[in-house]
Amino acid sequence: MKQQRKTLALLALVSMLTACITAGAQFDKILKGGGIAYLITQFGPEINKFVNKLTKTDTTDKTFDTKVVPILSGGTGTYAGAVQVAGPVDSVKKVVAVAQVEGKFNPLGMRVRALIPIEDKNVKDVTKLKRVTGVGVSGLLDVKL
Repeated sequence: MKQQRKTLALLALVSMLTACITAGAQFDKILKGGGIAYLITQFGPEINKFVNKLTKTDTTDKTFDTKVVPILSGGTGTYAGAVQVAGPVDSVKKVVAVAQVEGKFNPLGMRVRALIPIEDKNVKDVTKLKRVTGVGVSGLLDVKL
Protein backbone atom coordinates (compact mmCIF):
# COMPACT_ATOMS: atom_id res chain seq x y z
CA MET A 1 0.00 0.00 0.00
CA LYS A 2 2.82 2.42 0.90
CA GLN A 3 4.67 1.47 -2.28
CA GLN A 4 1.58 2.27 -4.41
CA ARG A 5 1.27 5.70 -2.74
CA LYS A 6 4.94 6.42 -3.38
CA THR A 7 4.56 5.39 -7.02
CA LEU A 8 1.44 7.55 -7.45
CA ALA A 9 3.14 10.48 -5.76
CA LEU A 10 6.18 10.10 -8.03
CA LEU A 11 3.96 9.93 -11.14
CA ALA A 12 2.07 13.02 -10.00
CA LEU A 13 5.35 14.88 -9.43
CA VAL A 14 6.68 13.91 -12.87
CA SER A 15 3.39 14.99 -14.48
CA MET A 16 3.49 18.36 -12.70
CA LEU A 17 7.12 18.95 -13.70
CA THR A 18 6.36 18.06 -17.32
CA ALA A 19 3.40 20.47 -17.31
CA CYS A 20 5.56 23.23 -15.80
CA ILE A 21 8.33 22.72 -18.35
CA THR A 22 5.82 22.77 -21.23
CA ALA A 23 4.08 25.87 -19.86
CA GLY A 24 7.46 27.53 -19.31
CA ALA A 25 8.48 26.91 -22.92
CA GLN A 26 5.20 28.37 -24.18
CA PHE A 27 5.51 31.32 -21.78
CA ASP A 28 9.00 31.97 -23.15
CA LYS A 29 7.61 32.04 -26.71
CA ILE A 30 4.84 34.41 -25.64
CA LEU A 31 7.33 36.75 -23.95
CA LYS A 32 9.66 36.74 -26.97
CA GLY A 33 6.80 37.26 -29.42
CA GLY A 34 5.33 40.03 -27.31
CA GLY A 35 8.76 41.62 -26.94
CA ILE A 36 9.33 41.61 -30.69
CA ALA A 37 5.87 43.05 -31.36
CA TYR A 38 6.45 45.77 -28.76
CA LEU A 39 9.90 46.68 -30.11
CA ILE A 40 8.65 46.94 -33.69
CA THR A 41 5.59 48.98 -32.65
CA GLN A 42 7.60 51.35 -30.50
CA PHE A 43 10.88 51.65 -32.39
CA GLY A 44 10.12 50.54 -35.98
CA PRO A 45 10.76 53.95 -37.60
CA GLU A 46 14.03 54.45 -35.68
CA ILE A 47 15.19 50.91 -36.50
CA ASN A 48 14.29 51.54 -40.15
CA LYS A 49 16.38 54.74 -40.22
CA PHE A 50 19.30 52.86 -38.66
CA VAL A 51 19.10 50.05 -41.25
CA ASN A 52 18.91 52.62 -44.07
CA LYS A 53 22.00 54.37 -42.71
CA LEU A 54 23.83 51.06 -42.27
CA THR A 55 23.05 49.97 -45.83
CA LYS A 56 23.44 53.46 -47.31
CA THR A 57 19.88 53.31 -48.64
CA ASP A 58 18.70 56.63 -50.10
CA THR A 59 15.02 57.19 -49.35
CA THR A 60 14.86 60.76 -50.68
CA ASP A 61 13.47 59.34 -53.92
CA LYS A 62 9.71 59.73 -53.37
CA THR A 63 8.90 56.62 -55.44
CA PHE A 64 10.87 54.23 -53.16
CA ASP A 65 10.44 53.48 -49.45
CA THR A 66 11.49 51.10 -46.68
CA LYS A 67 9.76 49.93 -43.51
CA VAL A 68 10.48 47.57 -40.59
CA VAL A 69 7.77 44.97 -39.94
CA PRO A 70 7.47 41.77 -37.88
CA ILE A 71 7.99 38.28 -39.28
CA LEU A 72 5.06 35.99 -38.61
CA SER A 73 5.62 32.26 -38.68
CA GLY A 74 3.34 30.73 -41.33
CA GLY A 75 0.68 28.43 -39.96
CA THR A 76 1.04 29.61 -36.36
CA GLY A 77 0.73 33.39 -36.55
CA THR A 78 3.41 33.82 -33.89
CA TYR A 79 6.02 36.58 -34.05
CA ALA A 80 9.37 35.20 -35.17
CA GLY A 81 11.50 38.30 -35.69
CA ALA A 82 11.59 41.40 -37.84
CA VAL A 83 12.72 42.50 -41.29
CA GLN A 84 13.05 45.61 -43.35
CA VAL A 85 11.03 45.61 -46.58
CA ALA A 86 11.69 47.85 -49.58
CA GLY A 87 9.85 48.79 -52.75
CA PRO A 88 7.45 51.30 -54.30
CA VAL A 89 5.95 53.70 -51.72
CA ASP A 90 2.32 52.65 -52.24
CA SER A 91 3.19 48.96 -51.97
CA VAL A 92 5.40 49.35 -48.88
CA LYS A 93 2.55 51.19 -47.12
CA LYS A 94 0.36 48.09 -47.55
CA VAL A 95 2.85 45.73 -45.86
CA VAL A 96 1.97 45.00 -42.21
CA ALA A 97 4.17 41.91 -41.76
CA VAL A 98 6.24 39.29 -43.54
CA ALA A 99 5.07 35.67 -43.50
CA GLN A 100 7.78 33.06 -43.02
CA VAL A 101 6.88 29.82 -44.79
CA GLU A 102 9.14 26.77 -44.67
CA GLY A 103 9.38 23.68 -46.84
CA LYS A 104 11.82 21.03 -47.95
CA PHE A 105 13.22 20.56 -51.44
CA ASN A 106 13.88 16.85 -51.11
CA PRO A 107 15.91 16.14 -54.27
CA LEU A 108 18.78 18.15 -52.76
CA GLY A 109 17.87 17.75 -49.09
CA MET A 110 17.43 21.51 -48.81
CA ARG A 111 15.32 23.41 -46.32
CA VAL A 112 13.65 26.42 -47.95
CA ARG A 113 12.44 29.44 -46.00
CA ALA A 114 10.41 31.98 -47.96
CA LEU A 115 9.78 35.49 -46.61
CA ILE A 116 6.61 36.93 -48.16
CA PRO A 117 5.53 40.58 -47.61
CA ILE A 118 1.81 40.50 -46.71
CA GLU A 119 -0.97 43.01 -46.05
CA ASP A 120 -2.83 41.02 -43.38
CA LYS A 121 -1.41 39.58 -40.15
CA ASN A 122 -3.64 36.51 -40.39
CA VAL A 123 -1.24 33.75 -41.43
CA LYS A 124 -3.09 30.80 -39.91
CA ASP A 125 -3.87 29.54 -43.40
CA VAL A 126 -0.81 29.99 -45.62
CA THR A 127 -2.86 29.29 -48.74
CA LYS A 128 -4.73 32.57 -48.19
CA LEU A 129 -1.80 34.96 -47.76
CA LYS A 130 -2.42 38.45 -49.15
CA ARG A 131 0.96 39.02 -50.81
CA VAL A 132 2.10 42.56 -51.58
CA THR A 133 3.78 42.39 -54.99
CA GLY A 134 6.78 44.52 -55.88
CA VAL A 135 8.12 44.55 -52.30
CA GLY A 136 11.15 42.58 -51.16
CA VAL A 137 12.99 41.91 -47.94
CA SER A 138 16.07 44.14 -47.69
CA GLY A 139 17.24 43.42 -44.15
CA LEU A 140 16.87 40.81 -41.43
CA LEU A 141 16.81 41.96 -37.80
CA ASP A 142 17.74 39.68 -34.92
CA VAL A 143 16.49 40.60 -31.46
CA LYS A 144 18.25 39.17 -28.44
CA LEU A 145 15.76 38.76 -25.60
